[in-house]
Amino acid sequence: MGEGATGVTEVRSPTVRRRELGTRLRALRTEADLTVEQVAERLLCSPSKVSRLETGARGASARDIRDLCDLYEMTGAEREHLTALAKEGRDQAWWQPFDLPYATYVGLEAAAVLISDYEPGGVPALLQTPAYARAVHESAWPPLSLDVIEQRIESRRLRQEVLSREEPPHLKAVIDEAVLHRMVGGPIAMHEQLQWMIEANEMAQVDVRVLPYSAGSHPALNSTFVILEFAAPVPGVVYVDGLVGQIYLERPQDFDRYKEVFERLWELSLGAGETKKLTEKMRNEYAKKRK
Repeated sequence: MGEGATGVTEVRSPTVRRRELGTRLRALRTEADLTVEQVAERLLCSPSKVSRLETGARGASARDIRDLCDLYEMTGAEREHLTALAKEGRDQAWWQPFDLPYATYVGLEAAAVLISDYEPGGVPALLQTPAYARAVHESAWPPLSLDVIEQRIESRRLRQEVLSREEPPHLKAVIDEAVLHRMVGGPIAMHEQLQWMIEANEMAQVDVRVLPYSAGSHPALNSTFVILEFAAPVPGVVYVDGLVGQIYLERPQDFDRYKEVFERLWELSLGAGETKKLTEKMRNEYAKKRK
């Protein structure tokens, strides 16, 4: 894929290219039966640099790839592929000028093929209307400046274009019933937001379910998380966001645990028809309050 009308890069996310490169480098080191420390010693660099290359936290230079390919005795097409991944990993992404504190997440989201989002307190970012997003950012603490709020709203709009590209990811979202009742931005903003969520839920690539109060206690009672899955060979990642900051869980056991929890939340949620019915009911309640 190329770029959309706004210049937003589709799929070829530098963040994910670095992760793909790191996955391959880690596999090559394992096949060579070398430790991170041994590789660092041979490349005359620190073990932390090798680790960051293998996790995708650091971009690889042309020299890094040359030295690693020589070490692992990689030639031909494989060497060219690693070189290309390193180059794409250094590309400028559309979100970088926004200086977002969650830029790594945006880079992962941009290339995901399946996004499983559990939101106990708010509408998923990919489905937020501008008015709803504005109210969310205006309530941030510490307070954001007006310029930063405008930038965050615009970056959110650009992020949402992922759902309208030629091959969009599948967004599966579970929202707590409380999200429908919490008046973010006032009745007009909520009416608009729920109306859009109903319309978006008609898209083939979007599936939102409401976890009702009647479900009672559940495995994610005090959690919020997003599971991002990618085309092979890039491994999936769990993103957990909160006051403590952004946490990325990549160990297979952590990923599998969150997948199981999300599947359980999905089972406890209302079906598509009941979700629509409840959302329409709340939308109508906000319509009354607008008058």
